[in-house]
Amino acid sequence: MAYDYDIAVIGGGPAGYAGAIRAAQLGKKVVCVERDKLGGICLNWGCIPTKALLTNAHLVELLRDHGKNFGFEGQSAWNFSQMIGRSRAVASKLNKGIEGLFRKYKVGSKFGVAKVTKPHTVEVGGETFTAESIVIATGVRPRPLPGAEFDGKTIISYKEAMSLPTQPKSMLIIGGGPIGLEFGYFYNAVGTKVTLVELLDRVLPGEDEEISAALRKSLEKRGLVIHTGSKTSSIEKTATGVKAVIETPNGKQTVEAETMLVSIGVNANVEGLFGDSVKVELYKNHVKVDPKNGFVTSVPGIYAAGDVIGPPWLAHVAHHESLCCIEWICGHSKRTVDYSTIPGCTYTDPGVASVGLTEKAAREAGHKVRIGKFPFLASGRAIASDETEGFVKLVFDDATGELLGAHLIGSQATELIAELVMAKRLEATEEEIVHAMHPHPTYSEAIMEAAAQGLGESVHI
Repeated sequence: MAYDYDIAVIGGGPAGYAGAIRAAQLGKKVVCVERDKLGGICLNWGCIPTKALLTNAHLVELLRDHGKNFGFEGQSAWNFSQMIGRSRAVASKLNKGIEGLFRKYKVGSKFGVAKVTKPHTVEVGGETFTAESIVIATGVRPRPLPGAEFDGKTIISYKEAMSLPTQPKSMLIIGGGPIGLEFGYFYNAVGTKVTLVELLDRVLPGEDEEISAALRKSLEKRGLVIHTGSKTSSIEKTATGVKAVIETPNGKQTVEAETMLVSIGVNANVEGLFGDSVKVELYKNHVKVDPKNGFVTSVPGIYAAGDVIGPPWLAHVAHHESLCCIEWICGHSKRTVDYSTIPGCTYTDPGVASVGLTEKAAREAGHKVRIGKFPFLASGRAIASDETEGFVKLVFDDATGELLGAHLIGSQATELIAELVMAKRLEATEEEIVHAMHPHPTYSEAIMEAAAQGLGESVHI
């Protein structure tokens, strides 16, 4: 059978657009279908524009809290709408960049809601076309809090949080994961009174316990009010915003705020995606795939990658899944994603980054561990920048010296983690990290010093 396209990719986010470009590089005729803007949530409403806002927050805090140390004697004034406007402009610029890449590699694009009506057949609006292979990369959307549906104004998701027309005086955030903490950090830095509620016993519950505790201490010192082991028992809209009753370990509290941001998880975008004759199997409402077999679904010729197949819902994971999937389809490579070396990043200030096992998880897995730690307070480069908060914590197997996990908190944590992802992927030992010469003065020396401290060889602490 002759198909209109070799590969049709449904979704234009980090998985979709990257996969479409890679397929074109490998000589395939490709079309990418996107219902909104190329780049998906990540580029347009998530990863990229939030970092623009967080950069603003860092600048605000730098001048306000450290300005005198650098000789700044003036008074800073900030325009909230301009902060939001710059963030949107960054997203728009990158969106146009993807359009340019599509033209460069001759990737076709269609805009609208897609449906796989039958095997090898996709419908977008009133148009139907065929493809030998179909890749589902439709991503996810925010999950609402039961009894408090999103209204886009008072009860909002991250999408509205980064484009509010005016700065709220107060904000209640439900969820202490990366999204909740990043917006909590931003809004607190620019002067909004922020209260954050997390159901589990600590913020960033997936991170190392020491890291979670250090971040909470830092954010509370900055003014955030954080309730862990807590939940909302009732929420009502008021004339001025919302009123919520919070059940905390210390009893019930009532919190009133102009805006409530809900960041408690996501739902996969699978509704209406498949026709009745397309029996693609779902797992916990995500598309079920075989990651070791090219991310194929239960239906031959239909594949899926990215957030739509389930956690971890991270743009860099989606990107790599998509490339592996496409290369498998094209017969180029049968490589798979190494899920043991996924970096996690939270872009607060101080930032948090990690890869591999936490200390607790390593011990529970039966490892006798050796810990290496180094504080940025002892880093000459950090002192020079007045960014001494945080530390590097490395987890090694005591018998072999192999790096099992790395956990960082500090202003440069999300940049430094890449070295440790590489080290873990290459099964580096602490001696190899120590003997890899790090330039001076840099923040990265803290990694070398942490490994040395684990061996009792650090010369700076």
